[in-house]
Amino acid sequence: MTVSIRLLGPNDIETFRRIRLEALRTEPDSFASSAEDWEKLPEDEWRRRVTDNPVFVAFHADEPVGIMGLLRQRASKMVHRATVVMVYVHRGLRGSGAARLLLSAVADYARSEGIRQLELSVSAENAAAIAFYRRERFEVVGRIPGGCIRNGREVDDIIMVRRIVD
Repeated sequence: MTVSIRLLGPNDIETFRRIRLEALRTEPDSFASSAEDWEKLPEDEWRRRVTDNPVFVAFHADEPVGIMGLLRQRASKMVHRATVVMVYVHRGLRGSGAARLLLSAVADYARSEGIRQLELSVSAENAAAIAFYRRERFEVVGRIPGGCIRNGREVDDIIMVRRIVD
């Protein structure tokens, strides 16, 4: 199965909207945002979100099947750090290597921008994602008790970090 990765640009709003809403609707417990949060965004906000920070999309047969974004810290003493966000791969392609390709593209981009450390937050209940990140050399560095409220109950978030420079 061939998967290609592409950095989205300002002309890719529909692709961005399609895969982001698919992710939020398909895996609502995997994200801090909800589909409802994003569905009400005006067009200019979608454009801002796809151009202010890098957003990578995985494609199979010209269809978007995965997404991963990067939010760089802005403070001058923290610009070497960035947070991996919006991670999603279509259920039928999990285990295909698409997530690894997305992460590789994000890490390569981050390195080229002088970023030295990738960080992320993942639900403590998402064992598959935690296992994936561990395989990709992320380390658990903390836990936020009750980091998210899902279906009326508090769920802890796990904080993971990966250094991407030698």
